[in-house]
Parts: sequence; C-alpha cells; structure tokens
Amino acid sequence: MGLGPRSPQKTGRRFPGGGKRRREAKGSSRPPPSREPEPRPPRDGGSGPAINAHLHLSPEALGYFRRALSALKEAPETGEERELMVQNVLKEVEAQALALATNRSGSEMLQELLEFSPLKPLCRVWAALRPTLRFVACHRCGVHVLQSALLQLPRLLGSPAVEEEEEEDGKDGPLETLEELVLGLAAEVCDDFLFYCGDTYGSFVVRTLLQVLGGTLLESERARPRGSQSSETRRAPAWECKPTDFEVPEIFLNCLQDLSSCFLKDIAVFITDKVSSFCFQVALQILHRKLPQLCAHLCSAVIGYLSARNSSADGSPLLLFLRDQTSSRLLEQVLLVLEPPRLQNLFEDHFQGQLQTLAAHPIANFPLQRLLDAITTPDLLSSVFEELSPALEAVLAQGHPGVVVALVGACRRVGAHQAQVLQLLLKAFHCAEPSSRHVACVPLFATLVAYEVYYGLAEEEETAPSEHQVEMATARPLGEVTVPGSLLLQHLLHFSTPGLVLRSLGALTGPQLLALAQNPAGSHVLDAVLTSPSVTRKQRRRLLQTLKGQYVALACSRHGSRVLDAIWSGAALGARKEIAAELGERNQELIRDPFGHHVARNVALTTFLKQREAWEQQQGAVAKRRRVLNSILED
Repeated sequence: MGLGPRSPQKTGRRFPGGGKRRREAKGSSRPPPSREPEPRPPRDGGSGPAINAHLHLSPEALGYFRRALSALKEAPETGEERELMVQNVLKEVEAQALALATNRSGSEMLQELLEFSPLKPLCRVWAALRPTLRFVACHRCGVHVLQSALLQLPRLLGSPAVEEEEEEDGKDGPLETLEELVLGLAAEVCDDFLFYCGDTYGSFVVRTLLQVLGGTLLESERARPRGSQSSETRRAPAWECKPTDFEVPEIFLNCLQDLSSCFLKDIAVFITDKVSSFCFQVALQILHRKLPQLCAHLCSAVIGYLSARNSSADGSPLLLFLRDQTSSRLLEQVLLVLEPPRLQNLFEDHFQGQLQTLAAHPIANFPLQRLLDAITTPDLLSSVFEELSPALEAVLAQGHPGVVVALVGACRRVGAHQAQVLQLLLKAFHCAEPSSRHVACVPLFATLVAYEVYYGLAEEEETAPSEHQVEMATARPLGEVTVPGSLLLQHLLHFSTPGLVLRSLGALTGPQLLALAQNPAGSHVLDAVLTSPSVTRKQRRRLLQTLKGQYVALACSRHGSRVLDAIWSGAALGARKEIAAELGERNQELIRDPFGHHVARNVALTTFLKQREAWEQQQGAVAKRRRVLNSILED
C-alpha cells in the first residue's frame, strides 16, 4: 500500500493486526512437559543400565507421595507438626529422588515438595541427585526438578542451618551447603558448557543457573503452574514478568563472570544455534543488571563477529543477521542492553538508511522494534524519526504495527516529536482531513482500520474526503479492539498534550465506551486515562460521565469490573455515591454475578443500602487517607 492514494483497492481495506513470529521460552521458563520420560545416559561415563535400575517408581510409592503432598497442603502453614511432616516426607524422597525426578507425575509432586522444604532436606535431595546430574538436567521431567531446586535459593540462601538431633550418615561424609551445591552445578555446566547450552532441556538449567548466580529472576517462577496444567493457563504476558533481585554471595557473581566468559569461546554457535542462543540472551539480561562491563564486552564481541562477515549487497553485513530467525533474536537483546553512546554508533554504522527496508521485512522488523524501545536520547530519536516517519502507513499495511507502536512509544519516552507523530497517524488512518474526522481517531486507532473502511465508505481517488457524519459514527458499534491498537492509544494518552485523543474518546457513546472497557485490550486504554499524568481530573471526570447508566454492565464483566474498580479507587465521595446508587438499584443481580459480587463487596453496597450514614463516614475516612497519601507522594 502506498502513502498517497485513497482508493480502497490501493490503500487496503484494513491494516493487518501484525505478523506473529513465534517466541520461544525465555528466562527460566519451563520446557514443555511430556507424557513419558526419555532416559539419556551420561556422556562422560556412567552406565545406562545402572541408571535405569533407579528409575522404577512403584504405584504404591507414587500414591504415598501424592497423599503426603495433599496432607502438607491442608496442614497449617507454620508449626512443629508441619516441619516434622516435611522432613519425614523429604527423607523418603531422598531414597527415591532419581525415580521421582524422572517420572512425569513424580516430578510435578517433587517440585511442589521442594517449595515446602527447609534448607537441609533440600540439600539432601539435591545431593542425592548429584551423581546423575547430567542425566537429570537433560531429562524432560528431571529438568523441572533442578529448576525448582535452584529457584528456592531466594527463599533459603543465607538462612541458618538448623542442627539435626540425628547424626550425619558417616559413609556419605558431611552434608554440602546450598552454596556448595550451586557452585558444584555451575562447575559441571562450565566443564561442558556447549553441550548443556545446546541441549533442549539442559539449556533451561543453564538459564536458571545464570539467574540464580546473578541474584536476579527474570520471571515470577512462584506463580508458574506445573507442566500438567493447560497451556492456556501457562501463558503470561511478557510485560507482566518483571525482574526480581535478591542478595547472593560475592562468589556467585565471580562464578557468573566465569560462566559468562564461556560464551566467547564459541561465539559463532551461540549466535546461530537456536537453543544455545537463548542462554546467551538470558546472560546479557543478567549481566546488564549485575556486571555491566562484562555485558558491554559480550555485546561488542557479538557486533564485531557479525560485522566481520561478508558484506551484503545492500549495506552492512549485520543486515543479513537481522533477517535471520535465530541471530535476530540475540541482536534484539543486544540492542536492549547497549549503552546510549554505543547504540548511537551502532545505528550510524549499520541501521541508518535501512530502516524502511527493515520495517517491511517479516523478521527484521522485530529487531527494529527493539532499537526503537532502546532509544533514550533526542538526537537518536530525531535521526530515526526522520527516516521512518514517512512510511508509517506502508508499515501498517504490511502488517507490522509493532514498529509504529514502538516509534510512538519512543516519542512518549523521550518527549519529542509527539505532535508530528500524531499528525502522521491521522494521515495514515485517513482522518487528518477534513478536521471533522479527528473525532473518529480513537475507534480507528483501536481497530487498526482506515476511516473509509471502518465506516463503509467507497471514496474514489479523485473525490475529496467527506466530512465526518456524527449520526453515522454514533450508530455504529465499536469494532474489535486490537492489542497493537490499544498500546498505540495508551502511548498517545501519555503524551504531554493528549487533548485530541481525549476528545475522540469523549465522542464515543455510552455503549461504545462500555464495549471498550469490556474488551481485554481496550480496558487498558481506560487504565491509561485513569493513570496518565497528562490527563487532568476535570478531563477524566468529563469522560467518565459517559459511563453513567453502564455501571452494572461494567461490574458484571471480567474486564469491565476491573476498570470499575480503578474508577472507584480514584473517585471522590460524590462520584462514589452516584456509582453506589446506580449499582444498588440492581443489587441482587450483582450478588449473583461472578464478577459483580466482587464489585458489590468493594463498594460496600450492603452497607450503602442499609446504613447510609455509616457508609458515608467510612468512605469519607478513606478519601481523607488518600488525600494525605497523595500529598506525601507529591512532596
């Protein structure tokens, strides 16, 4: 689709929602579960039959551990009885650790048991698995157990070892500490680094180990479900996975440095191999937070290696790797961790003059998005904006809205080119001229559909664009909101002057605004209205007046109820009375609804209906506390 013509055939009926490139698991996420274990003997010694002899887990043993786990879940969270129960169960685990770890059901139970485990029992189980460490780490079920053991470190590291009354087993010698076990695992991985990083299952252990050594968890593993649960519940948006830091001993950071240096020995493999590359990406994220100098050194090594390859016909040799499925992923991470001066140099040496080509490519547009995400300086943004901005409509038509969203996000973050990018978006969606069309921008941006297509107009190229028809706009239900469209609107609402977008939101009818609030992606647009520092209280109040009469429908919706909770949290006492009065008219309907009854409880609707004066005193006290807190935060 070109930029100029307005013909529906030439401009495209609707902007594609965005090309999807499959994203493999990152960080310490779990490898896919399996139904049957896959025995894999160690490469360096150890006998397959000897290991297989320990893999049998009787149905009776499996039933015992299942009952024990169920009893632990029902027991009080603290108390001597519970501690004794945990220790007894884990003592039984110790004798059958390998069989449990390599059994699908046993592995899942062992992972949960480790979450209950005190320090010493966990060390005993880990020590029991240590002779077959390579086998367990590269086993499709065993890998989960090692990850779970590593992920207990934030909870157990530094906790005092409780003296046992029973004597240590003399034949095994003294029990290793948790730090020694982790360092032992790191030494094992370091000795055969390329093998572990390249193994489908072993690579997950490497990624988790890197995070533990660095004292940073990239994902919230406590909330991750077990492999037996559905794939639907396993999915978590990337933006919800925030790094969590915890204290680690200095020797762990030294070990992290030694382990990360192994990437340099076979850098070509880590750039081009899909499985190994993920370990490198995780290492860069951890090092960026904990050892930035080493991170910069590794980034320079990657860029230097790729830049030294044979030059492509159309520019820098790096461009070839930006179009590659595997190496482009590593380059995305490099772009995100580079310091601003180095990022500026990288842009000038390799990206400048190629941005529109990269934006149109089905793979290279992803590294371009990460470049835009990494921009923090006005100079770099100006260079990128000047080159990329003329092609916004073409990029949208090619199905790469993520590039446009990232550019708008960069304008928001840096605080530059905001008015220009908004005008370019209006032109791309054919609502810049005549100016009466400005009021229609929100539904167009949200749905990623051009004006003529959204309203079913058939305009010819030579015909002047028609004026916006308010009756036509109010009669049309809101179209399906897309995720990129929602993100675009959220960025625009955080611009320094979001007036045009707010006017367009204000032009929506009550049912249209309700549909936006009830949509999984659209509800976040209203979140932005409620949280943006650029939206004044008066503008916010005027917009939310449109939802009057829709509060019950909001309360009885999965996503709308969350929006209503957010509106309630920021509402003044007068607004709260209006909301409660409207909800109170259909109190029984709310109580019966799975989402509505939570809203009714949050609003204290029963108290409102039966003890109005007590309700007002309670809400007045809440409002007063909020004002005091806000004044403290402002100071």
